[in-house]
Amino acid sequence: MAHPFVSEAETNANPMDERAALRRLAATLPHAGDDAAVVDGTAITTDMLHERTDFPAGTTRYTAGWRSVAASLSDLAAVGATPTAAVAAYADTAFEADALDDFIDGARAVCETVDAEYVGGDLDSHSEFTVATTAIGEVDTSGAVDESVDRAGATPGDRVVVTGAFGRSAAALRYFEREDHDRGNDLFQFAPRIDAGRALAPSATAMMDSSDGLARSLHQLAEASDCGFAIDRAAVPVAEAVRAAIDDEGEQWEAAVHFGEDFELVATVPAAAVDDLRAAVPTPLTEIGRVVDSDAGVRVDDEPLADRGYTHG
Repeated sequence: MAHPFVSEAETNANPMDERAALRRLAATLPHAGDDAAVVDGTAITTDMLHERTDFPAGTTRYTAGWRSVAASLSDLAAVGATPTAAVAAYADTAFEADALDDFIDGARAVCETVDAEYVGGDLDSHSEFTVATTAIGEVDTSGAVDESVDRAGATPGDRVVVTGAFGRSAAALRYFEREDHDRGNDLFQFAPRIDAGRALAPSATAMMDSSDGLARSLHQLAEASDCGFAIDRAAVPVAEAVRAAIDDEGEQWEAAVHFGEDFELVATVPAAAVDDLRAAVPTPLTEIGRVVDSDAGVRVDDEPLADRGYTHG
């Protein structure tokens, strides 16, 4: 699927297959493939965002700072880590004081929401506004149970749970297209699910964030865990912003499930743990289905769910 901010012709001009590239890396790098690498209790992740593909016209530099750093913080949430710090490499066609100050303000603000610190980074010139962020955190590996979570532990019988609701970014794009930039920027400033990740980690058998979209995330979890999923379409939580921005129900489903860039957590947990987790997780937690054998594939209401979503490149 072409990235929603870029025409299909532009995307198809680049032959990179991100998932094939990740598989190649995973063959030689044992920590590659999950949302963040965890090494001796330290979690680390990095992301790169570009103006052409990630920041629609009307995106403020404050929002860009918030969203860029939040994307990396979300990766830490997906492995159950507690963030400590973030940095960013900021590149642009020219340096403007107000734009740079606004970016830093946004980056610092999102770090403050999760008790982390934005500690600087690097500056460079580039042909388009581009940001590369890195976030680091800690995972409790001192006890009898390593509380970090990867994508490879889902077992048939587990339940699939998700935080929040899906489609905020798809709705934001509609508002940017309508030049309602205030609403678009507000929706783009998402909350990294750090507290939810920590609450889920001791029980989760597999977990990741939904930056590539719910459908693609389920397929990625299925591949990593060698399992399938049976999803209840009516249970999938769709953000109210989607219904406000999009009238057609089919387009609402597409926005919620395939668009991506929502950064909610998608986890598998033992069935017996669901009720306790609903009470422990500080954001709405919804059970949307169950883990099944791999030969069943990924299905919604017994129909195949297409492996479509956000694709880098």
